[in-house]
Amino acid sequence: MAKIHVPVPPLPVQEEIVRILDSFSSLEAELEAELEAELEARRKQYAYYRNELLTFERVVTVCIQDICIRICSGGTPSSKRHDYYDGNVPWLRTQDIDFNVINQTSATISDEGLRNSAAQWIPANCVIVAMYGATAAKVAVNSIPLTTNQACCNLQIDETKADVRYVFHWLSNEYEHLKALGEGSQSNINAKKVKSYPISLPPLEEQRRIVSILDRFDKLTNDLSSGLPAEIEARRKQYEYYRDRLLSFDELAV
Repeated sequence: MAKIHVPVPPLPVQEEIVRILDSFSSLEAELEAELEAELEARRKQYAYYRNELLTFERVVTVCIQDICIRICSGGTPSSKRHDYYDGNVPWLRTQDIDFNVINQTSATISDEGLRNSAAQWIPANCVIVAMYGATAAKVAVNSIPLTTNQACCNLQIDETKADVRYVFHWLSNEYEHLKALGEGSQSNINAKKVKSYPISLPPLEEQRRIVSILDRFDKLTNDLSSGLPAEIEARRKQYEYYRDRLLSFDELAV
């Protein structure tokens, strides 16, 4: 069995190295906890203001279907036909929906798959509601034209009546209520429930004012959320660098 050479500095040096590395580990854990707490605080603040801004005393209430030009679902090509998949047609599934903007999809289908299924194109700037599965009642807005599977309820908004982002924020705020209308272990909903769901509709100018505020809050929260892993990774690399330096005794001896 090969022998492994382990440098053994004097005990006082070992203890000092342990103290420094433990200090780095503790600081890293504290930073991660602080960043997570800050992110959670921003999420709660965002949810609070969204709820306040979307609570009205005297505005018209209509059904979702009343503000739509078109409401449709999609379809899934046969999984037995490999040539129906991995084409150039973006195809949205509900696992991609998470109160977000969809600028690409995790799956694609071919033109042949599109022709031989119920999948159909929808234009950019639709509000898409997940109807089945773990993401049921979550919503997204697509920034690109795409197709969807049958678990998506796609709302093409009449922009003379409602702002697309306003509808997105409204349904995001109503997530728990809409999900509560679902059935089964995963709280599945259907297109009928989405179509008949009520929405308070202030004048377009007021809708846009609300959207402007909520979009700013949304950006602040998302910026912190996306920056969190990078900040933690940077601290981890810093820790590894100093650990390697402290444990490179030949370098220290020079």
